[in-house]
Amino acid sequence: MGTMELETMKYEADGDLIRLTLDRPEVLNAVNYQSTLDLRQAAQAIHDDPHARAVLIRGNGRAFCTGIDLKELAAEQTPHDYFYQWDQALRLLELADKLVVCAIQGFALGGGLQLPLACDIRIATEDAVLGLPAAKEGFIPGLGTYRLPRYIGLGRAKRMALSGENVDGLEALRIGLVDYAVKPQDFDREVETLTQRYLAISSEGARQTKLMLSAYQDLPHGQFFEEYLHRQSIAIASPDHDEAMNAFREKRDPVYKSR
Repeated sequence: MGTMELETMKYEADGDLIRLTLDRPEVLNAVNYQSTLDLRQAAQAIHDDPHARAVLIRGNGRAFCTGIDLKELAAEQTPHDYFYQWDQALRLLELADKLVVCAIQGFALGGGLQLPLACDIRIATEDAVLGLPAAKEGFIPGLGTYRLPRYIGLGRAKRMALSGENVDGLEALRIGLVDYAVKPQDFDREVETLTQRYLAISSEGARQTKLMLSAYQDLPHGQFFEEYLHRQSIAIASPDHDEAMNAFREKRDPVYKSR
């Protein structure tokens, strides 16, 4: 799929890479109900795309995303389906056999942090502001309660979610909430460099590894091992594995191509 017409975000296929950009900069990319429908549609397309190998998710403007649209929520215009559509979209990203990179600048609050937690690699500016303020606003920070402890541990997750305290990009890197913290003036260049790096290594083996890591806390050992054997057979039977072995013999870097 090339481009997709969505109201609140931009979806573009750039060769093997899908670029998804949240596009409500006038409200710091706050997520209204239409945004959840758009994200669900985009995530389904990403999940189903047979050719793409990696995804880059960004926010347009000076913030990544400030989470649920509080004006819509306060006006009681947010249906309960909002929360279902939102997490279904995040789960599709987690289960997609693509490496998903998320680039965070400015604010990443509430749902704006939940979305990166469903991605594989998180890049933030050093001065980014990340947090889950929902408890201070009288509701639950979604399945941030499920995903956050997996990255930073239960104790730190309780502190962030219960206090609503924010952390900056450097602290987020220190505690494992993000994978890279870059200087604001280098953000665009570093995002492109890192995205291309992960795209280049996105072999079938890497993508199957992502799916195994996503399932590691959900399956008992025996079932996990059987899943591993299944996915290992897929990886070894792929053209990417042949290319990796040829590259090893020829003393060069492998070049993985579109599926």
